[in-house]
Amino acid sequence: MWYYENMSGIFVKIGHYLRMIRFSHSVFALPFAFTGALIAASGIPTPGTIFWITLAMIGARSGAMGMNRIIDREIDRENPRTSYREIPSGKIGTREAAIFTVIALLLFIFAAYNLNILAFMLSPFVILILFLYSYTKRFTWMSHFVLGIAISVAPLGAWIAVKGTFDMRILSLVVAVVFWLAGFDILYALQDIDFDSNHGLYSIPQRFGIGKAIHLSRLFHGITMLLLMYTGFLFGLGVFYWVGMSIVASLFFYEHSLVKPDDLSKLNIAFFNMNGYISATVFVFSFLDYIVPLTLKL
Repeated sequence: MWYYENMSGIFVKIGHYLRMIRFSHSVFALPFAFTGALIAASGIPTPGTIFWITLAMIGARSGAMGMNRIIDREIDRENPRTSYREIPSGKIGTREAAIFTVIALLLFIFAAYNLNILAFMLSPFVILILFLYSYTKRFTWMSHFVLGIAISVAPLGAWIAVKGTFDMRILSLVVAVVFWLAGFDILYALQDIDFDSNHGLYSIPQRFGIGKAIHLSRLFHGITMLLLMYTGFLFGLGVFYWVGMSIVASLFFYEHSLVKPDDLSKLNIAFFNMNGYISATVFVFSFLDYIVPLTLKL
């Protein structure tokens, strides 16, 4: 009985940590990292490279979310929408979260070291960007772009992981991710427009209002679409990639049909479901574009 009770407690604690870092939201960044790796390798990277990229992504994202939750713990405690989160609710202590965050970031640095020297040298700068993001909403409505830059490290880092060098061409995909993330983070921020206004926090919805914020989100996602198409032209991607782009365009259209200035009831569907589908679609059809011709040759 003692054994089962302790095991049950461990699993509950693991569940708290996974919810703290929003592990399910990994579907946003990880597919773009793998897409960057596919393009860099012009196919499937080596198993070792895939392993270390995955480990680096897990470490960086877990560390970033840990830092964000620690830095924002007082804000989260005051916000009714976030007061249930693990640190404000006492399910995870601040010291525990700090230890978890340090371990996650060390894992990221270790994975970068095992990829190549450039990835290792750039890892502290990545951590700095991830750290600074949590403070930006305290002084600028451009925080959505800072978060976008933080997430765009995924395809850029994957390119560097495979190539060991930087190439300007990958910036088309990197900037696409910046605008994609900023666009849907604007939608996410609509939930907190009143709280942000009352507590001196900044966001595009708080600064420009709901209607203009939704229009800006649509504009940013239009730019994302153009950049994803440019990426396809730049790297000579084939028919599967373009089929994927048509699906992505349809998903963007559907996402924005769900959110209206006078009706935000479907905001969570637009935020989580649609953007998870978008990033997964980009990866899956990029993967098919590389793997199907190779399979046909065998």
